[in-house]
Amino acid sequence: MKLNPFNTRIGLALGGGAAKGIAHIGVLKAFEEEHIRIHCISGTSVGALVASYYAFGRPAESILSICSTLNLSKIINFTLERGGLFSTNAIREMIHRDLGDCRIEDADIPLAICATDIETGEQLIFRKGNLADAVCASMAVPGLFVPVEVDGRILVDGGLVENVPISPLAKMGAGITVAVDLSHVGRYPKPTDMLDVISNAINIGIDFNTRKQLKRADIAVPLDLSRYSLTNNADRVEELYREGYHPMKQKIRQVLWYKRMNVVISLIKGARELLPFKVPEILKNLRRST
Repeated sequence: MKLNPFNTRIGLALGGGAAKGIAHIGVLKAFEEEHIRIHCISGTSVGALVASYYAFGRPAESILSICSTLNLSKIINFTLERGGLFSTNAIREMIHRDLGDCRIEDADIPLAICATDIETGEQLIFRKGNLADAVCASMAVPGLFVPVEVDGRILVDGGLVENVPISPLAKMGAGITVAVDLSHVGRYPKPTDMLDVISNAINIGIDFNTRKQLKRADIAVPLDLSRYSLTNNADRVEELYREGYHPMKQKIRQVLWYKRMNVVISLIKGARELLPFKVPEILKNLRRST
């Protein structure tokens, strides 16, 4: 366990959620308004797309203007390739148009993008390499998009393993982690056909893992966006933007409190980590001495 009570660097994890990802831009705007610096950022699926734009210097308002038309019909290209119905070429072209053919390690803010190896089930965390390749892999929903091959590995949506990618942040130097979950729902849509049943089953599995993973974040921002579409929110952009903005504004005080009290919080965390192991050892030593 690494214990650095003086580390107040903020790491932000942006989760997957397809067209609901506009809410992430509201979260970024809340940080900007409070002049709170994000020291490192990670993303999965649409979170990887938004995180990439922010890491390469695009402010929240600029990202909103780019992503305000974010919907399935704009980012899919039908393909005859095996492994999916659509290609990720439109996503790649969008990144090249706005950011250029750039590499992850050249970002202004340290950036991590998460994908899943569909053959091994392993999580791949991209900290360097071609940006468009990594984002397209992270957004390649299995069965919908054709998997993306990177360095001989067949990759799909990172949400299968970690839909809100908190795990890379500590290695990137974060002392305080903030995690934004776009899929915090209390109830799933009533299924009307077999596809709905399959969709709900997949989402239940992913969300179950996400809830457990969110416990590792210092500050979690769970958003119930069940009223919004996964495919097209072009007519509700401002509303969805505010769904991220207002909850994050409410959490800002908590972020600032963590920055001020990080020494105390770190000591408490360290005690929790150490005590379960040390107490049994002390008891064993007492028994031996009697």
